[in-house]
Amino acid sequence: MEQPIFTTRAHVFQIDPSTKKNWVPASKQAVTVSYFYDVTRNSYRIISVDGAKVIINSTITPNMTFTKTSQKFGQWADSRANTVFGLGFSSEQQLTKFAEKFQEVKEAAKLARDKSQEKIETSSNHSQVRNAPTKYIQVGSAIGALCSLSLLPVLPCSAANVKKWEIELQTLRESNARLTTALQESAASVEQWKRQFSICRDENDRLRNKIDELEEQCGEINREKEKNSQLKRRIEELEAELREKETELKDLRKQSEIIPQLMSECEYVSEKLEAAERDNQNLEDKVRSLKTDIEESKYRQRHLKVELKSFLEVLDGKIDDLHDFRRGLSQLGADN
Repeated sequence: MEQPIFTTRAHVFQIDPSTKKNWVPASKQAVTVSYFYDVTRNSYRIISVDGAKVIINSTITPNMTFTKTSQKFGQWADSRANTVFGLGFSSEQQLTKFAEKFQEVKEAAKLARDKSQEKIETSSNHSQVRNAPTKYIQVGSAIGALCSLSLLPVLPCSAANVKKWEIELQTLRESNARLTTALQESAASVEQWKRQFSICRDENDRLRNKIDELEEQCGEINREKEKNSQLKRRIEELEAELREKETELKDLRKQSEIIPQLMSECEYVSEKLEAAERDNQNLEDKVRSLKTDIEESKYRQRHLKVELKSFLEVLDGKIDDLHDFRRGLSQLGADN
């Protein structure tokens, strides 16, 4: 069972997986970031949840290092998650407390790893030598029996050697007792590890189901985002059309303000046009009258030309008569 041992608030970031340089915000605002200790697994984790989304799930290992990159920002790399987490704090004091807790948890994780390795080595050694004490006891018993029965005349079965073998036998018995205790502890550890493995397997299944649910929710969220993007584009198009309509409406309003003036000007022009038409009619009447006068004048001119021609003809006849009369007078004068 996991228990929170330290909690703070910070803005969460993750390194961009494509560039490995830029930071990508994992939360829109400051969220809760907590250290958790798992009693059954003897492990430490940093966990942060934004709503229903788990944005940090990092198990602390002795090889991890928390680095302060500024007065209010720190980061650490998680090789299991294949990413780098970054935290932005509201104050330098919060960053310092988080870094100190990280170092403390890191040391605790190192101690837990060392203890686990010691248990594993003890269990391995016990598995290798678990039959050794029985052999040593059998050998010691055989040697003691042979010495007591004098079946080994070649070996000096002195009292000192027997005492030495008894001490060795007692040492082997004590070692056998310790190894038996270690074996029992290892068996208990194996049972505990089995329980932990079963718990981890159940937790893994639960997390896989949760991941499937989250992936499905992510798919739904992506579909909703696509719909929102389409709606946003449609709204932008409608807003552009609305702005165009508003511009047309303003133009129409301006034109409507000009219409009375145009109507008055149209009435004035109509009056002018009517006056011009009347003047035109009068001018046409005058033109027709002048044409009539011109025709009459032409007729009088032609008549006058005929009269003048006949008058000239008469005048020519009179002049000829006068010439004849003058010649006659001249002749009479000459005769006298």
